[in-house]
Amino acid sequence: MAISSTNPATGIVERTFEAHDADAVEERIAAAHAAVDALHATAFDQRAGWLRASADLLEADVDELSVTMTREMGKPVAQSRAEIAKCATAMRFYAEHAQGFLADEPLTDPSAVGASRAFARYQPLGAVLAVMPWNFPLWQVVRFAAPALMAGNTGLLKHASNVPATALYLGELFARGGFPAGAFSTLLIGSQQVEAIIDDPRVKAVTLTGSEPAGQAVASRAARRIKKSVLELGGSDPFVVMPSADLDEAVSVAVTARTQNNGQSCIAAKRFIVHTEVYDEFACRFTEEMAALRVGDPLDEGVDVGPIALESGRDELADLVDDAVGRGATVLTGGVRPGGDGWFYPPTVLAGLPEGARLIQEESFGPVAVLYRAADRDEAIRIANQTGFGLSSSVWTRDAEDEAAFVDRIEAGGVFVNGMTSSTPQLPFGGIKRSGYGRELAAAGIREFCNLKTVWVR
Repeated sequence: MAISSTNPATGIVERTFEAHDADAVEERIAAAHAAVDALHATAFDQRAGWLRASADLLEADVDELSVTMTREMGKPVAQSRAEIAKCATAMRFYAEHAQGFLADEPLTDPSAVGASRAFARYQPLGAVLAVMPWNFPLWQVVRFAAPALMAGNTGLLKHASNVPATALYLGELFARGGFPAGAFSTLLIGSQQVEAIIDDPRVKAVTLTGSEPAGQAVASRAARRIKKSVLELGGSDPFVVMPSADLDEAVSVAVTARTQNNGQSCIAAKRFIVHTEVYDEFACRFTEEMAALRVGDPLDEGVDVGPIALESGRDELADLVDDAVGRGATVLTGGVRPGGDGWFYPPTVLAGLPEGARLIQEESFGPVAVLYRAADRDEAIRIANQTGFGLSSSVWTRDAEDEAAFVDRIEAGGVFVNGMTSSTPQLPFGGIKRSGYGRELAAAGIREFCNLKTVWVR
């Protein structure tokens, strides 16, 4: 079976790679299992040195690697370079902080439990399978790999099949940085082979970022084998604008929040819930700025929005818009699938979404924004919580009561006040409801794949 790298800006297959056969998969699983003891025996300082060296290599490869990423999944090349820089920052963050995050946690009063000493210790689980998506082909992997390796785990990467060149690069990066052979490997395989790898007793846990169906399949398989899993699934994040908001900044950030990564981000703002007092002005200005974005070749430095990564993704996005319009939604800009080469879709703004429209409950993975008018704070919160997703949210207000209410009542893994939702190594990241469970990043992320061992000494 060949795995292809297709340029979404042209629809042309640029490279093909032969998938790993059963023997190659076995070799990599065995190597990951064997490397667990070798990695666990090293000190934090040693692992930190290897991770910093890997970050240096990543930055040295920025020019070639950013073009590879853009040609494989279509994000503007400036955003590819920014993703590489973000990954290097996260690697250095965990190199510096991992030891502190995983330090023994002593019980303040061990005599209360009849001990002279009592403490909790974090220890690695072993080989972890990572099933990763194409939309941030480096960042999604590094935010798992950096903390996992620093904790002493090893990693097996099953990346999305449309980014094989990026996947193979990642499979070599950490060994180039000095990590033991087998510490991190890429499995160039199809999704149908994932269950067998989860079943393998040498694989101790699994993490997935992707669609709900993929999350359900992976989580249920891991549960059958009683293995730890972490899921980061879809999102339909609300972006709430209240009368006290700085409207200039809210409009500017709203455009970026909706169209970053060509709109293909789980934590992109997708539903814009605007108080009726400022709705008309926000809608007018937001629509004008969305319509002014330049769509085209993502290797062109002046382009704001590139193509949708997959032809099927572009078709699904267009179907969601067509369904809403067919039911009576108003198109303020965009909404028409263009002809020509590549899988482009214009920045689109819809208003007046009718009951029953699929966009109310389904995630739009592309530059499509939906406007909602809210009469008051309570209605804004009701609309924000009406979907089954709960990844993150963004709230714009300078009113202390508004802020407190939204922080407390929005059902999501994160609330960003007067700023755009982002994932950074310093903050824990993850969702609730249909957006998944578990956390990545910060201290919580490195501890997810550790055994929290209780130690009691008389």
